[in-house]
Order: sequence, then structure tokens, then C-alpha cells
Amino acid sequence: MSGDVKQAMYGIVRSVKNQPHYIAECLYKAMKCIGTDDRALIRIMVSRSEVDLFNIRKEFKETHDCSLHEFIQGDTTGDYRKTLLMLCGGQD
Repeated sequence: MSGDVKQAMYGIVRSVKNQPHYIAECLYKAMKCIGTDDRALIRIMVSRSEVDLFNIRKEFKETHDCSLHEFIQGDTTGDYRKTLLMLCGGQD
């Protein structure tokens, strides 16, 4: 197994083992470099905001030495930032 199939299987296994941790890593990857992956960030924040974002925020803070709230605040601006922070639900 190699290439995209290998990456897909790897992602499925990581998601099944610890879904909040996997999603926290996806959020980190979407914001870590210059140029935010807005599409991934919006998709994850909107889809998980009412489901398990509290657990994802907890995993994010444990894995990366800053909260998801702080990371969003440092990576975005304007109304986009305000909306994401409202979806985030609070500062840990």
C-alpha cells in the first residue's frame, strides 16, 4: 500500500483511535504555516462546533502549548476571526 491510499488508511486509523486528537492536528496543520487553509479551517470548525469542539480544544491545548482560541486569534483577522472565535466557544 502506498500513496494516497496509504494516507487515507492512516487517517482513518488515527481518527478511530482518538478522533478529537486527529481533528486537533488537522486544525493545527490548517493554521501552522504562512497562509491559512481557510477551507479546511471553516469546514472543521463549523462541522464540529456543536458536536465535540470542547474535547478538540482540550486535545489542542495538550498537544500544542497554546489554546485553539489563541491560535485562531493569532492567525486570522476581522469578522472572520470573530466568527471562528464564536464557533470555538471560549478560551481555555
